[in-house]
Amino acid sequence: MKNIKPSELELKVIELISKEWMLVSAGSAEKFNTMTANWGGIGFLWNKPVAFVFVRPERYTHEFTENNEHFSLTFLPSQYKNVLNLLGTKSGRDTDKIAESGLTPVFTENGTPYFTQGKLIIECKKLFKTPFNPNDFIEKDIIDKWYTVKGGFHDMYIAEIENILIEE
Repeated sequence: MKNIKPSELELKVIELISKEWMLVSAGSAEKFNTMTANWGGIGFLWNKPVAFVFVRPERYTHEFTENNEHFSLTFLPSQYKNVLNLLGTKSGRDTDKIAESGLTPVFTENGTPYFTQGKLIIECKKLFKTPFNPNDFIEKDIIDKWYTVKGGFHDMYIAEIENILIEE
């Protein structure tokens, strides 16, 4: 793995996040959690390279994202799709899903968890958080499709990209 600047990152973000998925991880070496996500993005805001992710408050990872300054996004090679499914369907509250996944957690200098099997790791420092408000939806069908049956409204986190590790 090599460390690169955000301006050096070349990827098809929509393809990467929507099709390949990512792990959102937060916490410390003492206690952390991860969840699979395929909603988010990477861009430029407030003159900073940023990532934005969405986490429902009922997800176990939410409390770690809330209580830590940093989180990471780990993108795994395609052979880990079954691991991504596992980490997206089991809760760390109920089981040691990380041990079950076979992934190897490691931690950045900031103490942010990520996984050695990742082909791309993005460490982010939180800048902004806001909950989705049903009154703010312009396209009301989104509420019926994604929230009425499937769970609570997400919190959106916007975070500065501080470190990027990528396969050489």
